[in-house]
Amino acid sequence: MKMRILHLLGLMAVVPLLAEAYPLDAYESTGIKRLEAYRLINEGELSGSRQPAGALLPTALVDVRLTHRRDFEIPAPDPELTRQIRELLGDNASRYGIVVLDISDPDNPRYADVNGDYRQNVGSVGKLVAALGLYQALADTWPNVDDRIRVLRERVVTADQFSRTDTHSVPFYDIETKTLKKRSIRVGDQATLWEYLDWMLSPSSNSAAGMIMREAMLIRHFGEAFPVSDEQTETFFDETPKSELTSLYRATFEEPLTRHGFDSKQIRQGSFFTRGGKNAVPGSGLSYATARTLLRYGVLLEKGLLVDEFSSREIKRMIYVTERRIRYASSPALRDAAVYFKSGSLYSCHAEEGFHCGKYKGNSKNYMNSFAIIESPAGDPKQHYMVMLISNVLKQNSAVDHQTLGTRIHRMMQKAHSADQVASTDDQSLANTGR
Repeated sequence: MKMRILHLLGLMAVVPLLAEAYPLDAYESTGIKRLEAYRLINEGELSGSRQPAGALLPTALVDVRLTHRRDFEIPAPDPELTRQIRELLGDNASRYGIVVLDISDPDNPRYADVNGDYRQNVGSVGKLVAALGLYQALADTWPNVDDRIRVLRERVVTADQFSRTDTHSVPFYDIETKTLKKRSIRVGDQATLWEYLDWMLSPSSNSAAGMIMREAMLIRHFGEAFPVSDEQTETFFDETPKSELTSLYRATFEEPLTRHGFDSKQIRQGSFFTRGGKNAVPGSGLSYATARTLLRYGVLLEKGLLVDEFSSREIKRMIYVTERRIRYASSPALRDAAVYFKSGSLYSCHAEEGFHCGKYKGNSKNYMNSFAIIESPAGDPKQHYMVMLISNVLKQNSAVDHQTLGTRIHRMMQKAHSADQVASTDDQSLANTGR
């Protein structure tokens, strides 16, 4: 089986570009219709761009990888690795917060930390907090995993005011007619809870995030009586005092973080991602995170301790690549790697003579944020590491900046582990000769 998978990866290595989150063989188990469309594209039965090699793992190989090491702790920073990472950042090092955790050998991990406590709004990376809130509400309400899967597969969500508004396109696939269309979510659009979750974490739809956060609050409030009708939902949000809704918001999205040992002063998603959601439910304040707190999220995920093993595994599968490889994940060096990724950006400009404001190139604010877990090569990883990267480098294309860092850090990891492999081979040779 392993050889067949590696052969498939080799065949697809020359095929470029598009990649969605969640393994493509999972339509039958999840009911996410988009997966069937992209499977057919890769088999040549539908037109469209195929997946890169690193995005072709079957569901069984997309898993959390530190469940046997639940005692694992992030080590003290390695001075040499930290020096190397700081050197990559150059003169703008103070405008970054970055941590790198190399767990290729979990018994001998390496950790680099440059301004790991640098805090800013991390944009759509905060959707990982929304996902945690949903999975925590599901687990608290239905301890049995089969019940949670049933809710994810069978709950049909109808987009309402919480989805307004967003320009991100999401894939709509008709199983019977085999037609795939992409557009933004509109009020009245229906899909399963699992599909909305996929839309939130894959093409990073704010509209989908609004609906997921609404659903998480409803589960937290109604418990086993969920799902409730659209009429009950509307009545609940219209008639419940705003202060009570804010308290419910905190219980849904802040309490799970503190339950897992996070400091609310270091990570928080303070409000909905849509204007409609913010109008309906007053948030709890600012949104932010640090590279260190994002790393803690990643480590708990790999240990299977983010809620529980089922939830951790599902979140990891949901961030397996993205709709297309962008920013940090778009590094050509990562083409054959399995990339688990979420990014977010915020930028703004003021008038400045001689400066032309562009996308991801603000001169007032230029936030770019990347959450990345890398397994390279996909299916048989020799390098397994995490990079949490936050930056606010003004007047510089931050998307290209993160892509470049992705390439340089990966080359650094490859070099380090090729040296380890040579050393291991030399040691084995000496052992075999009795020297």
